[in-house]
Amino acid sequence: MRLIVSMIAGLAMTTAVVAQEKAAPAGSAIGRALADPARADQSGDDARRQAAAVLAFSGVKPGDVVIDYLPGAGYWTRIFSGIVGPKGKVYALWPAAGAKYAAKTLPALQARGLPNVTAEVQPTNLPTVPQPVDLFWTVQNYHDIPNNGAGEPALRAFDAAVFKLLKKGGTYVVIDHADAPGTGLSGTATRHRIDPAVVRQQIESTGFRYVGSSSVLANPADDHTKNVFDPAIRGKTDQFVMKFRKP
Repeated sequence: MRLIVSMIAGLAMTTAVVAQEKAAPAGSAIGRALADPARADQSGDDARRQAAAVLAFSGVKPGDVVIDYLPGAGYWTRIFSGIVGPKGKVYALWPAAGAKYAAKTLPALQARGLPNVTAEVQPTNLPTVPQPVDLFWTVQNYHDIPNNGAGEPALRAFDAAVFKLLKKGGTYVVIDHADAPGTGLSGTATRHRIDPAVVRQQIESTGFRYVGSSSVLANPADDHTKNVFDPAIRGKTDQFVMKFRKP
């Protein structure tokens, strides 16, 4: 999603470890949530998003407290609601500077009346919730954070805020459009991509431990030169899925 804010940085890394994840079994909490008939309007997108595999990779489970940050139309929020169940909680959050992106989708999500979901535009640009969090999840948004001159300090501030929110042992998952190695932050505003090395280095620098990566959304045919909204590549970009843990 094209967005975020100039609100809230990164450099290089070494070779990433790639962890392939299998889809969750149909009888698991993830499998049951994905099979919910109430999702009929969105389930057609599950295969393209590799939903079962990335959710299994995240480790989300019943009873968890989850933040879905900049949730778009609420695709992941609704799935998380089913996974965490009545003993869990899901926060679907937009930052203050991203309020316009919630104008249509927030009311629609709230109208679903999901009892374990709080969906809101926050009064600040850094995420905050009233309870410790098991999983912080953001998809195709991280590359926007350093834009409009915000740069690396914005990334540092954002990652520090996520670190503060998570429980000890909590998980931070970032999914985004990959840029070519060595490009740093140069394509975040133009191609809407970010160098995975920058993401890993930046997040580790704020105290997180790198757990691993999944290649289920990788696309070797994407040469990283096109804007992600180019019809030739839209919906088929090479994406990374990284998982970090708060020690």
